[in-house]
Amino acid sequence: MNELAPEPSTAIDLSRVGVVDVGSNSVRLVVFDGAARSPAYFFNEKVLCGLGRGIASTGRLHPEGRQQAVATIRRFTTLAERMELTTLIGVATAAVREAEDGPDFVAEIARETGLELRVVEGLEEARLAAQGVLVGWPDAVGLTVDIGGASMELARIHGGRIGTCLTSKLAPLSLADLTDKEVDRTIADTLSDLRDRMPGKVEEMFLVGGSWRAIAALHMARHEYPLHVLHAYETTPEEMLETAEWAVEQDLDTFKSLTTTSDARLALVPMAARVLRGLIPAFAPERIAISSYGLREGVLYEVMSEAARRLDPLIEACRHMELAAARFPGFGEALYEWIDPLFDDLEPHHRRLIHAACLLHDINWRTHPDFRPAVSFEAATRANLGGITHRGRVFLGLVLSHRYKSGRRARPDEALLALLNQEEVTLAETVGRALRLGAMLTGASAQGLREARIAREDGKLVLELAGEMTALGGEVVEKRLAKLATSLELEPEMRSS
Repeated sequence: MNELAPEPSTAIDLSRVGVVDVGSNSVRLVVFDGAARSPAYFFNEKVLCGLGRGIASTGRLHPEGRQQAVATIRRFTTLAERMELTTLIGVATAAVREAEDGPDFVAEIARETGLELRVVEGLEEARLAAQGVLVGWPDAVGLTVDIGGASMELARIHGGRIGTCLTSKLAPLSLADLTDKEVDRTIADTLSDLRDRMPGKVEEMFLVGGSWRAIAALHMARHEYPLHVLHAYETTPEEMLETAEWAVEQDLDTFKSLTTTSDARLALVPMAARVLRGLIPAFAPERIAISSYGLREGVLYEVMSEAARRLDPLIEACRHMELAAARFPGFGEALYEWIDPLFDDLEPHHRRLIHAACLLHDINWRTHPDFRPAVSFEAATRANLGGITHRGRVFLGLVLSHRYKSGRRARPDEALLALLNQEEVTLAETVGRALRLGAMLTGASAQGLREARIAREDGKLVLELAGEMTALGGEVVEKRLAKLATSLELEPEMRSS
């Protein structure tokens, strides 16, 4: 059942990759649909076993948690067999590596399920979590902080490379048996030591792990943030620090009134918040971002080929979505090449989002026409996408809604639009009109677009139809050209050659 990670040269050919992550609090199976650059989650199940409960005082795995973990992993390996996975990788972290009965647990899992657990050391756990962050932010610069049930790992990242890695026991289950004074002293002393060993500026702090995500969900709720997507959620250190200080004093009922996070996870929030309120001033990051990608995605990163790692995660995810759902996969790339000259004065990040919009322009064609704008917006803003900010999600969604409808009828909730400036709102409508023209002009024929040149010329938006394309002009084309020209503040002109 278990296989070692393949060589990079063959990794990209894997059909499905499964990762069993045995943590101090949870045991999870994630099945990725191939070793692609952007994670596609084929299956995802988590059980909060609490293996690390009481480990600080007993030195052993929690008996009931251990029994539940064995049963859970037995289920996961059976599922993996039925899914016919090419690779199943088992990883165990802090609780198993620190417990005196950890080796016995690993042997039991191998004997009962056939899965060979790879027990990672703290520094390796830090590296894997940092690799996971790089899956979503290939050029990230800053510090990753991964909190689990029994340990917290830190790693420097800069331009796709991982630097210094550190590990500590600043985690809810490891601190649970200490007195309040002992907790405060342990947090302060440990953070001081970590900072001494990790000096320098922290441009952005990437928070990884369920406890951080739970705190971020509470922060979203308290601030009535309109886009309920945790991955790539960004806030200021000051705001997150205020939420951490608030969370330390709250009870479970208060948390449950604000978020749908599980009770078992919320129970760890006050202790995690105590760590966070010391972490932020200790490292003084300029920005904070939440990463839903961590150790499991870091394991996936290891089995990617070097060629896959160099790809853009956003564009690759959109290509896979186009391949799975569009009527004419591949037309999106031709559409982008066709409209790109109209927007060559834009910054690269906006042109990249336009590229993504072209790839996604047709994935909701099965939806009833009246609902396509709304569904397209939701698809972009809620999809599992890496390499994109929340602001970018809203821009991408607005472009796709305008691809089907123009004007205010295509606008989503104003609270979401508030994440954009007026120039971006206007640009999204213009790009949507360009997609609308290109998508209907040729019936999704890439060759047809090559015979339908569009360009800015002396204050005009010129659409020149050549060859057989001259028969495809008409009233609808003229109307859509005129609307696009108006958005670009140009005069429309159609030509035949």
